[in-house]
Amino acid sequence: MITLKRTDASNLDFKKLVQFLDIELAIIDGDDHSFYAQYNKTDHIKSVVVAYNNGQAVGCGAIKEFDNESTEVKRMYVDNSVRNKGIASLVLKELENWASELGYKFTVLETGLRQQDAIALYQKNGYQVIPNYGQYIGVDNSRCFQKELNLPKTKNS
Repeated sequence: MITLKRTDASNLDFKKLVQFLDIELAIIDGDDHSFYAQYNKTDHIKSVVVAYNNGQAVGCGAIKEFDNESTEVKRMYVDNSVRNKGIASLVLKELENWASELGYKFTVLETGLRQQDAIALYQKNGYQVIPNYGQYIGVDNSRCFQKELNLPKTKNS
């Protein structure tokens, strides 16, 4: 049974999963890894979701403020042993719900062209390709995405 926990970057399960993510990305990114790694620190991340499969941490993701209207999805990872079971989509949806609850209108993210599974995940979940933003402008291996969130209804809506 998959359960989701909202937490923050100090969560030990999140830290462990991020270590596995970084090992995997070092292999995928090769010589480009140090460029990307500098933008993947968890110091300023306050909103983290950890997925548990029968009590064992198997996936994670996070959001951090990008601008007044948007959060950026960061540190998405699911352990190889449980991939292709919908866990990443569950984590992503929980992050989107959290961002919406916080009043954000959009989520944005960057992933590498070598990460075709990640690209497929984001497209399957309604993300649209946008021009590369910020530090990813002009980076050929980067692909940036955005999704408009469904803001929660207020009592007056």
